[in-house]
Amino acid sequence: MAKQMRACTVAHMKRFVVAGYHDEAHTKATEIGKLWRATGLCSRQEATKDNKLLEKSSLEHFIAKLQTKPWDEQQGLPPARPTQEPSGRDFDEVLHSAQRLVKNPRDHTLQPEIINELAIRVCEWHVLLRAKDAALEEQRSRLAALGGQLSDLEAQRRGLRGQAEERSRRNGALKGAYEALHGRFCQRDGELRRASERGVELLRQLMQQKTAVAERENRRIERARQARLAKELKKATRTVLSIQAEPKEGKVDKQKRASQNVPDENGEKLVRRPFRSASATSMTLTRYVDVFKGLFDSRLKRGNSVSSISTDRCYSIPYSVVSCLPSSVSDMQEAHASEVNAVKFSPNSSLLATGGVDRLIRLWNVAGGRLEKTQVLQGANGSITSIEFDPLGAYVLAATHNNAAQLWTLGDCQCKEVLTGHTDKVTAARFRSTQWQAVTGSRDRTVREWDLGQGACSRTIQVFSYCNDLVCCDSVLVSGHHDKTIRFWDSRAPLCTQVIPVDGKVTSLSLSQDQMHLLSCSRDNALKVIDLRMQSIQQVFRAEGFKCGSDGTKAVFSPDKSYALAGSADGTLFLWNVKTDQLEGRLPGVHRSSVNAVAWVPSGTYIGSVDRCKTVVLWR
Repeated sequence: MAKQMRACTVAHMKRFVVAGYHDEAHTKATEIGKLWRATGLCSRQEATKDNKLLEKSSLEHFIAKLQTKPWDEQQGLPPARPTQEPSGRDFDEVLHSAQRLVKNPRDHTLQPEIINELAIRVCEWHVLLRAKDAALEEQRSRLAALGGQLSDLEAQRRGLRGQAEERSRRNGALKGAYEALHGRFCQRDGELRRASERGVELLRQLMQQKTAVAERENRRIERARQARLAKELKKATRTVLSIQAEPKEGKVDKQKRASQNVPDENGEKLVRRPFRSASATSMTLTRYVDVFKGLFDSRLKRGNSVSSISTDRCYSIPYSVVSCLPSSVSDMQEAHASEVNAVKFSPNSSLLATGGVDRLIRLWNVAGGRLEKTQVLQGANGSITSIEFDPLGAYVLAATHNNAAQLWTLGDCQCKEVLTGHTDKVTAARFRSTQWQAVTGSRDRTVREWDLGQGACSRTIQVFSYCNDLVCCDSVLVSGHHDKTIRFWDSRAPLCTQVIPVDGKVTSLSLSQDQMHLLSCSRDNALKVIDLRMQSIQQVFRAEGFKCGSDGTKAVFSPDKSYALAGSADGTLFLWNVKTDQLEGRLPGVHRSSVNAVAWVPSGTYIGSVDRCKTVVLWR
């Protein structure tokens, strides 16, 4: 029984040694030996033998471990350096001594020293083993943490892959919807283009129909006029004039009595009357023709149309006034909801009209140096670019950005006519010598003449550059263009009679009252006076600080043609003296933005100016 217990104890101690717990095994073995001796289970020799056996087994196990592959290499880790290098003899020598000690356990000369050295080495390697175990545990914990992170990242990757697939499906659906919308857009765009072409074709057909109707009406009126004239001539030819021949002596006596104012045989005083001879009587038919022809020619209006109004043809009456130079602000108002582009005084100097981007024309009563709102002309489909009164002041003609010009009646503020036919913005609209004829210029590179009574275009002039402004003389049209030229057109045929080049894009034209001089404003920051008789530039006005603010900046003559007025981009008004070629004055500090247009009242007492900041200013 004792032998079996001792064998079990030794085997248990060997497991301690194999596991690396040498100190614990030695301590346990010593304690168990004392216990056995105290209980009498074994003798002292047997206990000593067991201890030596344990020591031998420990040494054999330690040597076997030393001879095998290092643990770091077995685990795939880089070899670790010990915290402190082993002291004493070389490790191979120690290993050789340990082997000798195992072979000769009774060699007492080698046993103490080798055992001490081996114990030190065992302790050092035991510390290293514990450090490696701690590092291994740390690596395992890190590996577990990294495994958790890897799992999270895998989950995130799966989630992102799902989102990518969902986005791909949504993108595919959106792409299909986009392709469907693009197809519908292309279809609608084609329909719109065809509708636009159809609209242009219908407009062309409408203009042709209006032109045909106007021509038929003119032919009918001409036939009626000729029929009436023929009837009057036929009636005149039926009239019989009786001429009584008198004796030569009696005729001489009557002439003498008439020259002497003596009474005749009845006692009445003879009155001298115009002489009427037979030759004059023979011209009666020709005289009737001339009279009736003049009668019917005087009733012509609107080109070839006939009107019963006696004031159809209107001529501009020269003003014999002296223009007053403005020096102060008489009144200032906020005229429109946005930028103001045009300003114009009525022929009788009582009204001021302004037009702007808000598609309204406001009429202001100029009374006592104050501006009072009177009427608003509505119905424009685009921004107002220019305003013109007819010579009698009964109508207002405006050019708009909706490719048309519109005519209003001042009495009822109703839009009387819309002149359509241009394919781009209309920049200028002017009355001709009558209130039933007008001329418009547009950016579609055409100048059109209109019969306002029929609302039809009577003539179209093709130009190489779009028109910014134009004026009308008796038989000549003058247009200013974007290609830095001023062109003169014969009103009887679409022929350009003269081209005057300037150094900048023409922004405005102003005609003097006597129709002998033309004032042009251009983007080279200069005003030029052109002699219409010579058709050449006579004067050029420049000034330091003057800058043309836009392609629609307007400059004007004074009523007596003594001054030229224009607004600058910095809000200053500049006045030049035409007679002295010098800058007469400046009017700064009122306008806070670029001045778009200026106007001089026909009476010469006031000046109106408008700017981009909704403001209209009256100067005196």
